[in-house]
Amino acid sequence: MNVLDEKSYVLDLSKGQENVPVVVERRSDVLTFPEFQYSPDNVQGPGCTVDPSEVTLPGCTCISHSCLTESCSCLQTHRQTYDSTGTLLDLNRSGTSYCSPVFECNALCSCSDTCSNRVVQRGLRTRLLVYSTKKRGWGVRTLEPIARGTFVCEYAGEVISFEEARHRQLAQRFEENNYIIAIREYAGTDSVTETFVDPALVGNVGRFLNHSCLPNLFMLPVRVHSVVPRLALFAGRDIDALEELTFDYSGGYRNQPPVELMSTQSKAATQASRTDGLQRKACHCGAKNCTQFLPLDLSIIS
Repeated sequence: MNVLDEKSYVLDLSKGQENVPVVVERRSDVLTFPEFQYSPDNVQGPGCTVDPSEVTLPGCTCISHSCLTESCSCLQTHRQTYDSTGTLLDLNRSGTSYCSPVFECNALCSCSDTCSNRVVQRGLRTRLLVYSTKKRGWGVRTLEPIARGTFVCEYAGEVISFEEARHRQLAQRFEENNYIIAIREYAGTDSVTETFVDPALVGNVGRFLNHSCLPNLFMLPVRVHSVVPRLALFAGRDIDALEELTFDYSGGYRNQPPVELMSTQSKAATQASRTDGLQRKACHCGAKNCTQFLPLDLSIIS
């Protein structure tokens, strides 16, 4: 049965900005749809000193159809990431204390546009449906099967400074959604790179993805043209059509440790409904390993 025949839908939330339409459920008995500016890419927000749209990374000089690890400068420092079909090779990249970044070939590279090291930059390829859930507001379903390791979508929005992230989080009322993601990458000895993305005002379909303590997506920072990483979401397992897409807001995936997308709390802290004066929101993911509360990044407000 075609799900698009069952109810009333608004076609293409992105208004042509994505490769495929982002379908939105439209019914009179559901939540009011939020107002925001759709952008498939990160944009420069308050406190961000680098424009994410600028090409700032050097390119490779490969003249082959598809780059090889032994000869490509983009891949020599960072091992081959994708196979020939664009599928992520190492799904354990997210299972370390900090994120292991991915570097794709970029606009300055001399390799072909069909190079296998160009995946996230090609944008959304999977047909997605934004729909209303019973207890968790809006959510996202896939309208087609997704194979394990496939890039699904970005979590795009305003790239902001730590100070702006702190200001926005402290200014939020309890009933408001917190969209801010803080991703931390190990960049050498005692060096950590932090990126804060907030899709509340400007964002893409990724802003509607719900948290789950047993998710089917995981997030990796991917650098393409800019030093500012794209927060890319990949399928951690094979996903069926019409299945809801979720990721762990704390950065974990299944039984792997979190990757510092957001700071995690101790077991004692997760059992409390209030932490450092901030009320924790209940988690309704329904997973057997549910921690009962949504993750809260205390490092932003401390």
